[in-house]
Amino acid sequence: MTERSARIAKIDSKTDAWVRPIVKENLSDQAYAELRAALMRGHLKPGDQLPLRPLSERFGISATPMREALTRLVVERALMLDARGTVTVPRLTRDQLLEIRSIRVDLEGRCAEEAARSATAAQIAELSGIHDEIIAAQRNQDFRAAVDLNTQFHLELCRISGLPITYELVEGLWVRCGPILTHLYDSGVPEGWDPHPHVRIIRALGAQDPAEARRAIQYDIENGGQGLLDYVSN
Repeated sequence: MTERSARIAKIDSKTDAWVRPIVKENLSDQAYAELRAALMRGHLKPGDQLPLRPLSERFGISATPMREALTRLVVERALMLDARGTVTVPRLTRDQLLEIRSIRVDLEGRCAEEAARSATAAQIAELSGIHDEIIAAQRNQDFRAAVDLNTQFHLELCRISGLPITYELVEGLWVRCGPILTHLYDSGVPEGWDPHPHVRIIRALGAQDPAEARRAIQYDIENGGQGLLDYVSN
């Protein structure tokens, strides 16, 4: 086993499941993409520190491309650099979360409208499959999987819209709020939805009803994240 392989083998599959060795060219871009995805899907938590050299070793790359990736995320304010020079996952305030939620209602609402105008049967079926997996994960109390799948559902809906610039903006918002997504179910699994907002969205896409698609995604964003509000209020 080479020294690099030995480093990879030391990765803890539970705590560092989102870390994958990078072997292609343009290492900085790939490290940036992996870290961004980890933030967006809640694999990194508020207050987590990302020391340069240990992180570089876990990815199996040198410090230079990792530093470049971290710097890009600091510039985007997805990460923060403290007074000691340590890169840390920031903590959201209630006001910041409410602002992000308000922007998401607008942008994801636009995406839902456009998706209702253009979604194919295959794309609608893909969304339906993701939603079914969310419900199964909730029933199994696998909330980490449910959070990840929920992120996939929302971003896939935006991707279907065919609005690439809007999609990038939405993705950036998910990067900012992703680290607190593990608290999405702090208030339990939402009950009393008949039907579930995701089902309303899927039906609206099938019926080519942009207005209903917007209403459904707005309801989902505003009423499905109580656990997050409870968390940032503490």
